[in-house]
Amino acid sequence: MLRRLIVFFAFLTALAGPAAAQDAAEAIVRLNRLENQFRQMSGQMEQLQHENQVLKEQLRKFQEDVDYRFQEGRGGKASPGGSAPARPAPQPQRRSDVFNPSEAPSAPGAPLPLGATPPSAPLTAEMGQPAPLPGGQMPGQVSGIGELIQEDDMAMDAAPLDINPAGRTVAIPTGAIPAAPASRGPSVAATSVGDPRSDFETAYGYFAQRQYEEAEMGFRRFLQSNPRDKLVPEAAYWLGETYLQRNRYREAAEQFLNVSTEHPSAARAPDALLKLGISLNGLGARDRACAVFGELDRKYPQASPNVRQASEREQRRSKCS
Repeated sequence: MLRRLIVFFAFLTALAGPAAAQDAAEAIVRLNRLENQFRQMSGQMEQLQHENQVLKEQLRKFQEDVDYRFQEGRGGKASPGGSAPARPAPQPQRRSDVFNPSEAPSAPGAPLPLGATPPSAPLTAEMGQPAPLPGGQMPGQVSGIGELIQEDDMAMDAAPLDINPAGRTVAIPTGAIPAAPASRGPSVAATSVGDPRSDFETAYGYFAQRQYEEAEMGFRRFLQSNPRDKLVPEAAYWLGETYLQRNRYREAAEQFLNVSTEHPSAARAPDALLKLGISLNGLGARDRACAVFGELDRKYPQASPNVRQASEREQRRSKCS
């Protein structure tokens, strides 16, 4: 009705003169704009009302769920609204072949509390003399780690490592590094999920959280289940780190030695050679550690600045000539 009046008024003003007709036309345009804006606002209001209704329904369901959980905690009674409690979701069944340390904390192979594992004994020899290198040579007579590895291969058989990723047993003679206490535990290969990347990331997650026993088992599981995977050098390196963080220098030296000899072109090879020297130094084999640091500078001149700086720092700390 208002629009009809405005149109009628515009018609009358058009008869009055051209200026009045132009004003009437502008008024009609403004009226149309107001109508369009009103329609848009009406649509937005309807949308808001719908969303409000959806939120009310969600809030009602949430309140019912809270009431059910509250009643369930007090004895499993029905909710005040009278609705029957929903059936609880079935718990996932654990595989029967998975070892659960919480069920048998004292079983062999179960993770021990942090700091409970004994550190490796220092490397010493009788009469206070430096321990001989593999092959009977005295410290200072081996120019590099390559000769040490060759002499180690010619030495008498020793206890093999707990893993063998490349099909070669890397052993350190018992006269060079004292043997760790023998322990037998359940096999860790059975707990693999079948995805090498997932196994590696799970083990590294334990290491990042400083859960070194769990990380050790994870990396061992990865290496036993995936001996030809491209992540083998990384896994062996981080397995050595789990030992090094707990001052188990002999086991750490074995892993770092394995990376240096079996995967010399891997990205972690310079870091492994550096940590091998640190592990030997922790065992008291200072001269042998100095030989390893010298081999690192010679074999990997393109190593990262962090590795080279750490090598120089360890050489100064060990007073290497």
